[in-house]
Amino acid sequence: MQIGRFARLTGLTVKALRHYDDIGLLRPAGVDPASGYRSYEPEQAERAETIRMLRQLEVPLDEIARFLDADGDRVLHDQQRRTAERQSQLTWIRQRLQSLIDEKESTMIDHRTLGVDLFNKAWTLMEKPTRTPEEDDEMIHCAHASGYHWQQVGTRANRARSEWQCSRVHAILGQSEQALYHARRCHEITTANDDGSMEDWDLAGAYEALARAHLTAGHREEAAHWAQLGRETTAALADEDERKVFEADFATIDA
Repeated sequence: MQIGRFARLTGLTVKALRHYDDIGLLRPAGVDPASGYRSYEPEQAERAETIRMLRQLEVPLDEIARFLDADGDRVLHDQQRRTAERQSQLTWIRQRLQSLIDEKESTMIDHRTLGVDLFNKAWTLMEKPTRTPEEDDEMIHCAHASGYHWQQVGTRANRARSEWQCSRVHAILGQSEQALYHARRCHEITTANDDGSMEDWDLAGAYEALARAHLTAGHREEAAHWAQLGRETTAALADEDERKVFEADFATIDA
């Protein structure tokens, strides 16, 4: 029978049959001298099916040759040993991958939790009418530590909001240089919005940070410019509660 029919009969591909001929594993019964077409005898189907079965068991081709040359038991035992070794390796790889996944997830959970907790702690200190010098220090460190943790696992919006809080903390303490630096970083990250995570109110927050930082530095014209942009952005916010929050914030900026 022609190679195509023999391939369909045995489940081997024509390409595989040609390769097996080249390496001497399964020679055709005949080859047409004019066309080069290979043909096979029906009796060769058993050998072909044995080869296909052994390849499914991932027995190497040279080992299949040994098997077909009456060394079958040894070949099967050797392949069983190799498979067991490979299984052991795969088990170790799978366990190590799972360990790394668990490690990463645990790290992400810790960063996210700490980012939230430190942000809230800084906010609580910001709202205190009076603070001790030690509490001022704690407020600064909480805001910056929160920013660090969000930088590890957060979105760009989380980073922008951390920069906003750092700017506000320094503005509260009259530290204009630091307040301006973080306000500008907040604005840069927010306007880039390169991961699509920003809400419409994030831009209002960035403008508020710039206005307050410039006011802290005594730059009244700059403060008025950013405050005006912030009020315009606030007026366009869809959510009424968010508008009220930012309107109250801008009301504290007398530029």
